Amino acid sequence: MTATEELPNLYLAGMIGSGKTTLGQIIARRLSRPFIDYDWELEKETGLDLHSLIRERGWLEFREHEYTTIKRLSQQRGLVVGLGGGTVRYEWNRDLLRGTGPVVLLTADLEVLSARVRANDRPRVNTEMTLEEELQWMWDQGREKYLAAADEVYDTGCGLSPDQEADQIIALVKKFF
Repeated sequence: MTATEELPNLYLAGMIGSGKTTLGQIIARRLSRPFIDYDWELEKETGLDLHSLIRERGWLEFREHEYTTIKRLSQQRGLVVGLGGGTVRYEWNRDLLRGTGPVVLLTADLEVLSARVRANDRPRVNTEMTLEEELQWMWDQGREKYLAAADEVYDTGCGLSPDQEADQIIALVKKFF
């Protein structure tokens, strides 16, 4: 067993556009750990992206896949994991994560999130709403659950570079390792 395999995982949670993938890759590289992005795992394992899976197979199958994947990842050690945007809104997923590593909730104000989502042309779930309405709705529906899952909260909307943010997050979670 390597030293990395003995370390707890580090989970990055947050809404779409919060920086889970960008920061997760940098943090994993700096900590010499593997990075796993839930959305990438979904595509690798099902051959479908989030929206295609939901459209073709429904929300239930998506949430079942999410649970199975989170269960598998939470049983491993030494990973940096970018969770799905809604993963921690479900108690069964929070139960799986509990005790396996710190969860850092990445936040940003809605203007920052919407600009990032637009810039990256990210697919959306509730297309009948404006992007800003959807983001506000998601935060209103999930705020307490996001906060309940978080061991630490980090605001990614302060204008720092991703490298600077990664450094600050690493310093923030050092106490867990």
